[in-house]
Amino acid sequence: MKKIPVGHLTVGMFIQEICGSWMDHPFWKTSFLLTSDQDYQTLVQSGVHEVWIDPDKGLDVSQDTPSLDAEQVRQQAESLLTATQQLAPPDLRVPFREEIERARFIHARAKTAVTSMFQEVRMGQALTADAAYPLVAEIHQSVARNSDALLNLARLKNKNDYTYLHSVAVCALMLALGKQLGISGDELMHAGAAGLLHDVGKMMIPDEVLNKPGRLTDAEFNTIKSHPSLGHEILLKSGGLHPIVLDVCLHHHEKIDGSGYPEGLSGQDVSLYARMGTVCDVYDAITSERCYKTGWEPTMAIRKMAEWQSSHFDLRIFHAFVRTVGIYPTGALVKLKSERLGLVVEQHPASLLTPYVRVFFSLRKNCHLEPKILDLSTGEDTVIAAETPERWNFPASVLAL
Repeated sequence: MKKIPVGHLTVGMFIQEICGSWMDHPFWKTSFLLTSDQDYQTLVQSGVHEVWIDPDKGLDVSQDTPSLDAEQVRQQAESLLTATQQLAPPDLRVPFREEIERARFIHARAKTAVTSMFQEVRMGQALTADAAYPLVAEIHQSVARNSDALLNLARLKNKNDYTYLHSVAVCALMLALGKQLGISGDELMHAGAAGLLHDVGKMMIPDEVLNKPGRLTDAEFNTIKSHPSLGHEILLKSGGLHPIVLDVCLHHHEKIDGSGYPEGLSGQDVSLYARMGTVCDVYDAITSERCYKTGWEPTMAIRKMAEWQSSHFDLRIFHAFVRTVGIYPTGALVKLKSERLGLVVEQHPASLLTPYVRVFFSLRKNCHLEPKILDLSTGEDTVIAAETPERWNFPASVLAL
């Protein structure tokens, strides 16, 4: 496999993976033989910069074409993620198990409230700050006590309730990221409200386009890309919402290199809060189950985002985001040096590389163990690899936090 710039693609190459979020392009399959100039032009116009090709299944690049192999890309991503480790601040919070039940209650309330709020928008009713901010305050209280609890719950959603729970998840991520960046008070609440309402424009997109399981036509893709502008119009008409909320709604699909939409802003022309919104929106989208795509495991998602960072995200914001969710995010299945499998149950306040892990399976003996929580900062055991639950076919009860 080789990672190459899109400009060096030719018809006859087999694309193994498109480097970027699923919202960046209209292809519902990211592995396919490139057979037409039209598909090539669609990729270029979508703002995709790089792709992985498989020379065994299609044409190869010439020797002078710039390319990277899998190990080179892995090393680059790991170097970027490890750099965040030096910046991790201490964090005082309540224990995860103390917060998880409260977080479950808040999560259920939030789903009901957002569903109702968005359905009212679909029927033409105005949104009000009074409807959004009390919910943001509840979510903030849980995030402030222990962000791991609600962030992990917010990641668990099915394709049927994605739109509503995605909004709850991005709200929680914006609050946690804002806290990591030193934002507080009213501005932090506005950031949370921005996360909650950033996708309200999707209420104006026909379901058959929004949830289409196959490739989108150019017209359908343009319809999807209209949701930031539609949402911005809804929020403007509603009145009384802070400029931060309006800005994130309109600009959460902008990219740091100017290849995003709707206005193609770049660099510092994209506000701090919109840059935050971009990272939070992409992370939750690519870790979620969709009707057309299986979500990535959190650890893979973080590494893929590290690969895309230079074109998609502000480096300072991305570093802060990694410190927020972890290099091995809560809920990730990991393999330890001791030949045991475990589930990351909480981030360590002083080290992103040594989370708390609940070990439950021995690879040496090929058997389940009595579950035990390990603090990897206090012993010799370490994480050596991320694993996928599908590989091991564990029941959901084993992987529940």
